[in-house]
Amino acid sequence: MSAAELDKAMQLLVRQIVHWQQPRWSAIATAGNVSRADLVHRLVQEIANLAADAEGEPRRVVPRLDNDLALPDQLRVVTADLVAADPGAEALARAAAEVAATRSAL
Repeated sequence: MSAAELDKAMQLLVRQIVHWQQPRWSAIATAGNVSRADLVHRLVQEIANLAADAEGEPRRVVPRLDNDLALPDQLRVVTADLVAADPGAEALARAAAEVAATRSAL
């Protein structure tokens, strides 16, 4: 797995969700019993955790902002942080798998 492949997966998800308004974010995701916003925020947190692990830093809670429309930007930022941390192929593959699973669950 390469950083370019992770970026492509992330961009596909962002293109799917970036235009959503609040009612779509509040809807229940196809898989599970959580809102779409909660599902994407969970993904953002997971990628942030992978970045922290790759940097050898402690994991930190990604704030849940009041406006769900910020979630695509948060996803872009934490993905860029992960790539900048120069993780191994395993971490990149795990992140890409999480992105793909989230995309399918929405």
